[in-house]
Amino acid sequence: MENFRTQVFKRAYEIKRETGKVWAVCLSKAWQLYSLAKKMKNNIITFYYEKKDGTLRKAKGTLKDEVITYTSKGGVSSPKVFTYYDIEVGDFRAFKVANFIK
Repeated sequence: MENFRTQVFKRAYEIKRETGKVWAVCLSKAWQLYSLAKKMKNNIITFYYEKKDGTLRKAKGTLKDEVITYTSKGGVSSPKVFTYYDIEVGDFRAFKVANFIK
C-alpha cells in the first residue's frame, strides 16, 4: 500500500502532464482531490468536474462502505482517474483528475 503523499504527488504529476500548468497549481488540485476522497469516506459530497464533451457535471458521490454494495476485485486504481460511487445513478463513475473543478 502506498503512502498518501505518494498518491497525491502521482496525481499532481498526471495533472501537470495533461494540462501543462505550473507545478504548484497541479499540486494544489491533487491535495483538493485527496481532501475530497477523505470527506467522501464518511459523507455524501457534491462536487464538480468537466466531462469529456466539455460540459460541467455536478456529481453527488461517496466512498462510504455502508452505501456501496460492491466487492472489490482487487484492481489497482490509476492516479490518472478519480473513481467514486454516484448516489444519483447508483453506480461507480470516474473522471480524469485534470478535469476536477471543485
